[in-house]
Amino acid sequence: MEPSLGPQEKCHLITRNLQEVLGEDKLMAILKERELKIYWGTATTGKPHVAYFVPMSKIADFLKAGCEVTILFADLHAYLDNMKAPWELLELRTRYYENVIKAMLESIGVPLEKLKFVRGTDYQLSKEYTLDVYRLSSVVTQHDAKKAGAEVVKQVEHPLLSGLLYPGLQALDEEYLKVDAQFGGVDQRKIFTFAEKYLPSLGYAKRVHLMNPMVPGLTGSKMSSSEEDSKIDLLDRKEDVKKKLKKAFCEPGNVENNGVLSFIKHVLFPLKSEFVVLREEKWGGNKTYTAYEALEKDFAEQVVHPGDLKNSVEVALNKLLDPIREKFNSPELKKLTNAAYPSPSKASKELLGAGGSGNSEPENLDPSRLDIRVGKVISVEKHPDADSLYVEKIDVGEPEPRTVVSGLVQFVPREQLQDRLVVLLCNLKPQKMRGVESQGMVLCASSLGEPRQVEPLDPPAGCCAGERVYVEGYEGRQPDDELKPKKKVFEKLQADFRVSEDCVAQWKQKNFLTKLGRVSCRSLKGGTIS
Repeated sequence: MEPSLGPQEKCHLITRNLQEVLGEDKLMAILKERELKIYWGTATTGKPHVAYFVPMSKIADFLKAGCEVTILFADLHAYLDNMKAPWELLELRTRYYENVIKAMLESIGVPLEKLKFVRGTDYQLSKEYTLDVYRLSSVVTQHDAKKAGAEVVKQVEHPLLSGLLYPGLQALDEEYLKVDAQFGGVDQRKIFTFAEKYLPSLGYAKRVHLMNPMVPGLTGSKMSSSEEDSKIDLLDRKEDVKKKLKKAFCEPGNVENNGVLSFIKHVLFPLKSEFVVLREEKWGGNKTYTAYEALEKDFAEQVVHPGDLKNSVEVALNKLLDPIREKFNSPELKKLTNAAYPSPSKASKELLGAGGSGNSEPENLDPSRLDIRVGKVISVEKHPDADSLYVEKIDVGEPEPRTVVSGLVQFVPREQLQDRLVVLLCNLKPQKMRGVESQGMVLCASSLGEPRQVEPLDPPAGCCAGERVYVEGYEGRQPDDELKPKKKVFEKLQADFRVSEDCVAQWKQKNFLTKLGRVSCRSLKGGTIS
């Protein structure tokens, strides 16, 4: 704790950079009497990425304010959330999280001895907790349980009962961890208000809730474990960090949905109280900012160039990641990482075993190999040498738009394509079509009968260019860099693409999804997709 901080100073440290606080009066009342007891929980699902430094930096603030901090590794929650962590991998992933979260905290100078670490299954399987789950289920409506988990629990067409239990368990954790407050992202708000409504019905106190903003990912949308292009992994190599930052959305003068600026604001500034923009002398030399607002103002006025900002974040970020990479370079933690997150191809080989087909490398054919993204059409022109083709410029969240040649001329008027969101397959090998190189394929629904009708697939409203499109159950995996034409991976997978009777795009009856919902077409029920 900082020396001789009063309640007001402690409250400032606890709440700075937060988006919302529920129960600030109660927070102040507690701080006037004693230190605050608070917990942060994380479900042990996909690999943590650099956005996890946001809650880590807040945990540092809590400790400076004298708080008693508990970190919960919510292993049971990870399983309940549509089995994001399979039961057989649950223990391994929890151990991975314990090691990587502790390594993150150490890399920003947080003393681990001041923290309490707990696993959910340490107490969530007890007789008392189980009885409270039943008591809670007797007063909570299905509507309220589903609504509470809408922003956190994976949403599918036919939800499992486990996802409805999830919010109730998170509410009960506040009582069983004996805390005054729970800290999380603003996406947890519905679960927090659910807890405030229902814990008193069991005779338990209402807690304070502290919420971080959701930091934009590198594509401008939420940074997510299931959206590969939006995130930088904690164990990414330096060259991978450079590559991902180079592709990051950071439009000159644009401070909205700018993941690079947000990372500086919510991680680098709180940790160092300053940020240095590295520049060559001919561009003015290095400049040190001691207030984030001054940096944002200079970026908005284009005094700071996106390239300089990205290079400076790259240097600062690698300083945070270096000790984590070093720790996970040990044989023991390398083995743990590979066991907790086995590659799909490895899993396929293990399933086939010695009694398989005899191929030395059985091919893993699943839709996670396809790099499918939301694209925004920014221009449409007729092909200079083919009246039946369009040449489209499509933004997919990269520094430059992609050129795509499509045969939509006879099906979609040009003005209907302009500024439209489409679904683009991005990792086909580029090929020339009548002299123009096409760098992707717009995925479309086609009717089965005559005359043939074609409609581009539509992402959910509100999507951003560059967001990952995935097939339900296959999110969080790395797509191939480029699909080899001779392997015909897309062609084999595409044979099982269909449009459902409610116009949803599917592969083997599993929906195409973004983080905002299902991908669909406008009217071609039962059609094919190509």
